[in-house]
Amino acid sequence: MKNAKIILAVVLAIAMVFALAACGTTNNTTPAPNNTNNANNTNTEPEPQKPTDEELAKNVADLIDAIYVQEWTDKTDAQCAAAKAAWDALTDAQKKLVEGEEADPDYFGRDTGDAKKDDPRNADNIGEKELLVVSFGTSFNESRSTDIKGIEDALAKAYPDWAVRRAFTAQIIINHVQARDGEKIDNVKQALERAVKNGVKTLVVQPTHLMHGAEYDELVEELNNYKDKIATIVVAEPLLGEVGADATIINADKEAVAKAVVAEAVKAAGFDSLDAAEKAGTAFVFMGHGTSHNAKVTYSQMQTQMNKLGYKNVFIGTVEGEPEETACEEVIKAVSEAGYKTVVLRPLMVVAGDHANNDMADPEDPESWLSMFNASKKFEKVDTQIAGLGRIEAVENIYVEHTAAAIKEATK
Repeated sequence: MKNAKIILAVVLAIAMVFALAACGTTNNTTPAPNNTNNANNTNTEPEPQKPTDEELAKNVADLIDAIYVQEWTDKTDAQCAAAKAAWDALTDAQKKLVEGEEADPDYFGRDTGDAKKDDPRNADNIGEKELLVVSFGTSFNESRSTDIKGIEDALAKAYPDWAVRRAFTAQIIINHVQARDGEKIDNVKQALERAVKNGVKTLVVQPTHLMHGAEYDELVEELNNYKDKIATIVVAEPLLGEVGADATIINADKEAVAKAVVAEAVKAAGFDSLDAAEKAGTAFVFMGHGTSHNAKVTYSQMQTQMNKLGYKNVFIGTVEGEPEETACEEVIKAVSEAGYKTVVLRPLMVVAGDHANNDMADPEDPESWLSMFNASKKFEKVDTQIAGLGRIEAVENIYVEHTAAAIKEATK
């Protein structure tokens, strides 16, 4: 049924384009009536009906919903092109009517920066040594070119003898970027097939994931399918390193990330130091994603790390509210009880994408963290900083170090 719906949507899109053309064109080559025919013998074929604005918008919504999926098929490229063509054919008024299960006007219409600043890193001619940088991905062009590409650029600079390539794990995001911007990014399987085709013998995979969570586990599982096709495959550590058994377990990676992100937040807020911010009654809240995976303890460990560093005015939260103490309501309570009147929200995420822009900082969404902090009436001022971890030089250096360890293992 799903494939039938997709095919129907594509066919309808094409039909509507022809229908619109027919309605707006005058045919000057119609032959003159034959006077020898009966006067009543006239052509009664109805004129093609022009689709309504609602029908055109619904068609685009169906086409977007068809590519808002986590699976690539041999129809995906054509579906992405059909969705964009149908969107481009709409008037501005019609575009505002686009609404589907996942579709809305922002899918194609939102300005997220210049996609041309990015590099999909999907070229062949790889050579025998490849460094594959695997990210969840983001459709926000500015963040993709600054956060993800920032990490990739740092690795390319550090290891010039290795071919740096990219893969995203979120097919939904890959499809979005391809349909809207014409930029084709490999998923993990496509990147691995490209490596095999190019004769790669040593593959080092650097995940940009925060932790050893579900995304990391799925990546390792996919890599296991290529052990007989690529001689050596080594996976580097994610940003925060090993998870650890409980909330008290911290490591050098968590300490380095804590120091880096706090320093950037303090600087962006206009303070000379975290102590100066604390004396001014300002708290910093770092919002992560959260997870039901057992790696969720990592967020609690990051709070432990902040406490160990003496960062009294720094709090860790998560969009998903897992672990429970990181839910927005719990963080609001903790910050309020600590007596802070000014709050700065910033993502604890590699990229400042959908979660940072919408779940954290959208003033129009009553469920965003910005809105909920303001609605609590407990604070005099709530600010946001929309910036991912990937653009922080100290964080990029951690990835470089993790990759160095993996390269050493792969080439020993």
